[in-house]
Formats: sequence, structure tokens, C-alpha cells
Amino acid sequence: MLTMTLLVKNEADIIEKNITTHAKLGVDSFVVMDNNSNDGTKEILEELQKRYEITIIDEKGTYNQAKWMTKLTHIAAKKYNPKWLIPNDADEFWIPKEKSLKDALPKKGSVLTINRYNMLLYEGLKNIFESTFFVKNPIFYTKESQKNQDNISILLAKISPKIIVRPKGLLWIRGGNHKALHLLNLRDYFKHYDKIKRYEKVEVFHYPIRSYEQFEKNIINRRELLKKRAKMGPHYKRWVKLLNEGKLQEEFFNNILIKKEELKVLEKFGIIEKTNIKEKLV
Repeated sequence: MLTMTLLVKNEADIIEKNITTHAKLGVDSFVVMDNNSNDGTKEILEELQKRYEITIIDEKGTYNQAKWMTKLTHIAAKKYNPKWLIPNDADEFWIPKEKSLKDALPKKGSVLTINRYNMLLYEGLKNIFESTFFVKNPIFYTKESQKNQDNISILLAKISPKIIVRPKGLLWIRGGNHKALHLLNLRDYFKHYDKIKRYEKVEVFHYPIRSYEQFEKNIINRRELLKKRAKMGPHYKRWVKLLNEGKLQEEFFNNILIKKEELKVLEKFGIIEKTNIKEKLV
């Protein structure tokens, strides 16, 4: 049994593709927590529930990813007793190098650390799921350069890996699903991401920004979370500030949407590569 957990909020543009794709790739069951979605996400999940094994949990509280993902893992373990569990986000797709995810996973282990790559949103692309470029070798922006975020492309920057866990022995999941504390991996938990060996038979492809409409909706939600004093990265705080100033759309087209001529340069220097992942999405 392979189970996937998802924490979602207003993911109507992507949740169906996420679940149908992973079901095709070998996920047997899903445990999905919906946090006050008001864009039709809950209704889509209820329709999908007629076709797939999905447990839906309503959570009305203030967003707390680490706590809720750990809770979801324990619920999934009790209900489905999976050998492996994938703590997922709606904008992430786990693609095995073998036929299915179950074929790609080992018989032994406790926590697998998986490389994650941003998919590019670029000029002229009508549907993000038709994108053929991902960020293979991200730009390592220095702390000094990050102070002036006007010159940083968030899609080209380094992002943290993700994890697959064996539920038996799991203690908790770290916020963002980047690390997990397990009875059998106590030493690895205290290592930096770059020092943990990657499991390379699975890759995660990330679609964080899919359109201006989705981007704006996300930042509006982030603004509400900030009012509740939620912890957030500096780029989100900056985008909330630009939203309040009426400059978010300008930011999107100037610093986020990749221009056609920029694609050639990025590909030439190996920062981005082509992929056929769109053929594996449902």
C-alpha cells in the first residue's frame, strides 16, 4: 500500500491533475486536509472521492503545515497501514524513473530524501502543464544578493528537497515536508539538506507559479496569514507589500515570467533543461 497525504487550500486549478496523475503512477490511497478552501477545491475532491480512495478532512484552524502534515501521516498510517507514505503539496508531482512509484521504492528504509525541481513558466505558454523546461542547476544567490530581491528569479533559485517516509516509527515531519524525524534516521535529521544522500529513483517536479491569477490568489492568502503572524519567507513578505502597493502584476511580468530570449541563454549555460514530464501527467 502506498498512500499520499495532501494539505490544500484553494487549489482548484491543480488538485484533480495531482490526484489523477499520482493514482495512475501507483498511489493507492490519499488523505487530504482542506483548510477553508472557497474556490471549489472541496467539491472537486468530493467528486474524485467517487473514483479513488480518498479520505477528506476539514481543518478550519490557522495554517500550521508541520503540525497538520504530521497529523495526516498518523491518520493515514492508522487507516491504510501503508509501507511508504508521500507527504505532498498540490503543486508537486512525484515522477518515478521506473514504471510506477511502488516499483521505484525500496523494500527497506525510513526516510527517503528526493530532489525537487521547479518547472518554468515562460512567455507564450498558455498552459503551465505544457511546460517543457525545468530548473536542473539552480542559481545559488548569495545572502548579499538576496537583500535586493528585484534581481532574483524565485523560479531559478535553489529549492529544498522533499521526503518519502515509512509511517512506522515516524515522530514528526518538519514544516515544508523537507525533513522527517524517524526512530531509524535520528542522525540524518540533524544534517543539512545537502549532506543527506538523495534517493534518485524518484524526482519531484514543482509548479509553484502557474498563472498570474493563481499567483495573485496565493499572495492574497499569504497576506491574511501574515495578519495572523504566520512565519513566512522574505520573498512572500515582499510580494504582499507589492500587492498592497498595486505593483504585484508588474512584478510578475518583469521578474517571474521568463522571456523567450532568456530561455535560450538559460539552456545554453545548463541552468534549465528540457523534460517530457507533460507526457506523464493525466
